[in-house]
Amino acid sequence: MANVFKYGKKAIMATLLLILIVVTSACSSKAPAQGENNNPGMGNSNSFGKMVLYTSQPQDDVTKLLDGFKAKYPGVDVQVFRSGTEEVISRFTMEAQGGKPQADVLFLADAPTFQRLKDQCFLEAYTSPELNEINPDFVDPDHMYAGTKLIATGIVYNTSAPKPEATWQFLLSEQAKNKVVMPSPFYSGAAAFNLSVLTREGFAGWNFFEKLKANGVQIVKGNGDVKKMVASGEKPYGILINFEALKAKKQGSPVDFIYPREGLPVITEPVAIVKGAPHPEMARKFVDFVLSKEGQQLAAKIGFYMPVRKDVPPPEGYPPLSEIKFLQRDPKELALVREDDKKKFADLFNLPK
Repeated sequence: MANVFKYGKKAIMATLLLILIVVTSACSSKAPAQGENNNPGMGNSNSFGKMVLYTSQPQDDVTKLLDGFKAKYPGVDVQVFRSGTEEVISRFTMEAQGGKPQADVLFLADAPTFQRLKDQCFLEAYTSPELNEINPDFVDPDHMYAGTKLIATGIVYNTSAPKPEATWQFLLSEQAKNKVVMPSPFYSGAAAFNLSVLTREGFAGWNFFEKLKANGVQIVKGNGDVKKMVASGEKPYGILINFEALKAKKQGSPVDFIYPREGLPVITEPVAIVKGAPHPEMARKFVDFVLSKEGQQLAAKIGFYMPVRKDVPPPEGYPPLSEIKFLQRDPKELALVREDDKKKFADLFNLPK
């Protein structure tokens, strides 16, 4: 009986070890060599010519970006699901957990979002040849995702209203009382990122958001809603991502943008390939295009985005990078606290969770 127990115990341990090996290898973070295909299905001709993109980019911007991509790859069929980052992630996660991801590429707001997906083994490592021209600070060390642009959040204002002082504290002033609008962290990935960053900065913290509430801030769905309300004068001040304000200003809208001296949270809007993507070949081509000099120049032109490539200058109207103080945090840290921060925000503002 002792021998039976002995060998049975060994069998159990061997089985557990095998399970551990399988799980670990299934979520391997080792990046393939540059341009290497680590998906055996890549060469399948049935996968060529089609791609499914899940994104939170503004509709007009993603349409023009895809026009550029299709000009390089004529005949490619790209299907798009576009919404706020939080809604896109909700849909994608449900599909991926069911073992049937529909997306090939995710193109969303911020690194912590992708860090969570990476930790759940939902992303595929890919070393694009374009990474050589991109600051490694904006690229996941395991090459599961890469930033595509620098998007900072500050203060937008209607130019018919008094110009705000260049500080976040202006939004808490009597001058701004009942005149401020901001996006919801339950819809906007940038807003969720900003919440976690600002609540961990000494000049802000949760006290900043408590005072925003007391000063009558209005919560709306996304950044597009903030831009519209400030441009119309309905709310003369808002918390908004810089490219939305600067692009609207260039198009003649009566808005301008303020860079608070304490610093601005900055997202990189990463792009990543889904693990088990139905069309991996076109997914890789799309990632290469977005990160290429051509793709970065196109993004700067159509979306007024600040590029991440060293060899592509920012659009006219941006201050030198040396004049902007960016607020950043470890994506792993922010990924861990995001959901708790959103719940605390919901409790503070009496929002549905």
